[in-house]
Amino acid sequence: MKIYIIGTGLIGGSMALDIKSIYDDATIFGIDANEKHLEEAINLGIIDQKATENDLINADLVIVAVPVDVALVILPEILNKIGEQSLVFDVGSTKNPICEAIENHPKRRNFMACHPIAGTEFSGPKAAIKGLYEGKTNIICEVEKTTFKLQEKAMDLFKKLGMRIRYMDPKSHDKHIAYVSHLSHISSFMLGKTVIEKEKDEQDIFDMAGSGFESTVRLAKSSPAMWTPIFKQNKKQVVKSLEEYIQNLSNFKKLLEDDNYEEVYNEMQNTNRIKEILK
Repeated sequence: MKIYIIGTGLIGGSMALDIKSIYDDATIFGIDANEKHLEEAINLGIIDQKATENDLINADLVIVAVPVDVALVILPEILNKIGEQSLVFDVGSTKNPICEAIENHPKRRNFMACHPIAGTEFSGPKAAIKGLYEGKTNIICEVEKTTFKLQEKAMDLFKKLGMRIRYMDPKSHDKHIAYVSHLSHISSFMLGKTVIEKEKDEQDIFDMAGSGFESTVRLAKSSPAMWTPIFKQNKKQVVKSLEEYIQNLSNFKKLLEDDNYEEVYNEMQNTNRIKEILK
């Protein structure tokens, strides 16, 4: 089985490592605009060989694991170059733009729009880890537009990776993911920014920060090169989620200013219900 990973960082690299452990006959080819990443991926045993897009005619499977703005540009070209039986899927955090970009492509049936809800705050080939996708949810959009035989191939892989499958339409995906993922990253970045600007002495931050602060700002270590295009593509939904979040922050601030601690308690008590949802 010839598998081409386009983008050999955390997401693509982690999937490559798992695929190599699942399929004995798999040969992993890496394509990356960053030559250093390709060298690292080979040295770390993530990929077996370097390749170019001109080699994609030989692919059984192509995994597009690049920033979402890059994916919009290269996906039509990838579909132009693959064989009739090749399966292509992406792993991007926005789905409506990518689905619209190739909706009329002659090889639309060869593509599956995916978003595995998995990752860490780290990036690059060195961040790749085995087992990243075990027990994680993979959201698939417009599955009916992928030919059934290739659907079966994809589902076999996802099952062996240990993933749960959820089907959504692209617009609903982008709306919901703005709240549970994109807003979380913005909150983390801005909390980190607030503390850095206030606490000029980095040692004070290090000495006083507990596990609560560390876990809350963990996402602020994420790659701006990856997240800026995500915010740009999902701008409408991200702005809407931010407006609601800012309103809640403003309301909480007003309760403190008014010494209304009964309502402060109630706000937190009501939100504690999240424990029943996220167990």
